[in-house]
Amino acid sequence: MLTVKRILPVIALLFVIGAKAQNSKDTTLRSILLNQLKSTHNQAEWFVPVNNALQDLTLAQATWKPSDSSHSIAQLATHLLFWNKEELNKFNGIKNPDFSGNNEETFSNPDETKWKAAIKELDEVLTGWEKAVTEADEAKLQKWYNIIAHIGTHNAYHTGQIIYIRKQQGSWNPEKGVK
Repeated sequence: MLTVKRILPVIALLFVIGAKAQNSKDTTLRSILLNQLKSTHNQAEWFVPVNNALQDLTLAQATWKPSDSSHSIAQLATHLLFWNKEELNKFNGIKNPDFSGNNEETFSNPDETKWKAAIKELDEVLTGWEKAVTEADEAKLQKWYNIIAHIGTHNAYHTGQIIYIRKQQGSWNPEKGVK
């Protein structure tokens, strides 16, 4: 005999299977990559995106280094800008300026003008990535998916460091997503 106790788990399971089937037909490599890029850029979901992490920072806060960190927020942001731009240029077939290959050179402490410009340019480059993935054909996405996925992971990693430094200096507002 079917009872409410027995049928509710079956209904719940069918609902979950139906929802997954509905979502899976809409899930593509492009949608997964775009979701990852957007959630590390400007759409707060499971974690704080870089735009939120860099919001409302003074130059003094951005260049401050805690004793246990080898990089400042500004250095992390310029590093993110460098690598996102470097790879986006490659994706778009644009030649990059010569680079020595020394990763430490990608971390810089800008002055006030360059700091504001770096934040703006990082947002533009990340928007450029989203546009490039949206417009790319499937063959190009298949060739580049691993690099693009690593870009999202790299962005999330350094954004976490930025928030950690802001917490140490007392400039992080927990209302922005991380208590």
